[in-house]
Amino acid sequence: MSSTPPGRSRNGEVARLLEGIAGLLEVKGEQAFRVNAYRNAARRIEGLSEPIETVHTEGRLREIQGVGVALEQKLGEYLTTGSLRYYEALRAEFPPGLVELLEVPGLGPRKARLVFEQLGVGSLVELEAAAREHRLRDVPGLGERTEQNLLTEIDRLKRRTTRHQVEATLTIAEELLDRLRACPAVRRAVYAGSLRRMQDTIGDVDLLVAAERPEEVERCVLELPQVRDVLRQGPARTSILVRGGLQVDVRAVEPKSWGAALQYFTGSKAHNIRLREIAIKRGWKLNEYGLFDERTGTLVAGAEEDDVYDALGLQPIPPELREDTGEIELAAEGRLPRLLELSDIRGDLHLHSNWTDGGSSVEEMARAALALGREYIALTDHSKSLGVTNGLTEQRIAEQRLVIDEVNQALAPFRVLQGTEMDIKREGRLDYDDETLASLEYVSASIHSGMKQTREVMTERIARALRNRYVATLNHPHGRLIGSRAAYEVDMAAVIRVAVEHGVALEINSQPARMDLESIWARRGRDAGAKFAINTDAHATGQLGLMRFGVATARRAWLGPEHVLNAWPLADLLGHLAARRRIP
Repeated sequence: MSSTPPGRSRNGEVARLLEGIAGLLEVKGEQAFRVNAYRNAARRIEGLSEPIETVHTEGRLREIQGVGVALEQKLGEYLTTGSLRYYEALRAEFPPGLVELLEVPGLGPRKARLVFEQLGVGSLVELEAAAREHRLRDVPGLGERTEQNLLTEIDRLKRRTTRHQVEATLTIAEELLDRLRACPAVRRAVYAGSLRRMQDTIGDVDLLVAAERPEEVERCVLELPQVRDVLRQGPARTSILVRGGLQVDVRAVEPKSWGAALQYFTGSKAHNIRLREIAIKRGWKLNEYGLFDERTGTLVAGAEEDDVYDALGLQPIPPELREDTGEIELAAEGRLPRLLELSDIRGDLHLHSNWTDGGSSVEEMARAALALGREYIALTDHSKSLGVTNGLTEQRIAEQRLVIDEVNQALAPFRVLQGTEMDIKREGRLDYDDETLASLEYVSASIHSGMKQTREVMTERIARALRNRYVATLNHPHGRLIGSRAAYEVDMAAVIRVAVEHGVALEINSQPARMDLESIWARRGRDAGAKFAINTDAHATGQLGLMRFGVATARRAWLGPEHVLNAWPLADLLGHLAARRRIP
């Protein structure tokens, strides 16, 4: 017998796959007996008293009523590879958005086929438009009441599929984990998925708990005060909606499967597929319950996440790197890079005080940074052209220097560098002349206006600013605000080349609404030889703790301390800035 843990295993997952096939076949107009064959098989697999993987491993799929030769082959392919070519080909026969219609409660395959054939509706957006224009009610079998109900379900589905900023999502996840850890049945609890990989935005949240009595975990989840709605419940998985329309899936696993489940549910999909391929080559199978010998069913690894990687001949791979972008090859050679840690950060080179648009004094910002273990900060209040922030004139810069000198004397050896977040004007000119810039210890430059310029104009505008020898860093290089403002058009590859040529660092801005530079571009910058500054852009003392999000982006970009200016000792940073200014 296999040692795969008892329980529902992937039964529900396989049943949903078969239901999905049945739905598409019904939309396609296939004969009822073919549609029902998949539905009947889905129901029987959903109700199995043992894991479908065990049945597959032991060659007993045909013992399931309704599973013939063809379906046995399909199930075997999916359970082995994690995908099914037949399903993908079937999906390809329809507009990409049509599959979304099958997710709308109250519509179903038959009605989805009707609105597709009669109205040409092939996506969720088109369905909503048809409902709001009262065209659905004329489709036979729908009517006005169904139309209104569908609008309600579409609105609910849209809220569930909205992506959320990472800070707000993490706050909710940590609140829920605190309460779940108080549940007597829970032995361990963490967040997984894209949140553990620290992506810029998060869709659904995956919480993983280790428990020997999963039914008690289910009760604890349902009693959480944050629950606004229950989407699905069961001992293995309970899905809830919390504030902001965030969907949270709480999955319970046995302690002996904890490490395998944590690896599996952290993802990404591409990373996990590669690991399964490695396991298959060794005669093993890998799933959320463990790493098993395919022949004997013996559990090879599963209790701890690192054990899974070790057994596969890999260095344990940090969650932020699990995107199948080269990490597996390096892990196999034992050559994964040493990634930046929050504890490596010595300073913060972008923050504001109440001299411009900040809410705290220079001393308050300095003391708050010192309390977080920082050794220095650069005070980068806005330059004079940004009038809405009360940007500093040359005279006010001189006045601010006196205040900074007093703070430095009081807090030594902690150091406040007088800097600026200087506007790059529309033509690429800078907001201060070189004489003023020479008086400042740290100069960063930003785009705050004229964001609708063409790609060519914006690229040259930024490049011109970076060629000035006093500019040390380009702030929030894409200028985006997640959920409210798209990035401006710019040739970022060209900007990186200019930054590398002139020794200008690229900022990774830790504000959750910015998360700019994105990790994909930071990785390209690293590979091109760029340096970086990871900053909070804090406008009050409470925002200095946002540094963790910028560090996470840096880790996703494979950065180490050597790549980050503010991970260097102050003497090294000052030496770098001085050398930059000596460049003709």
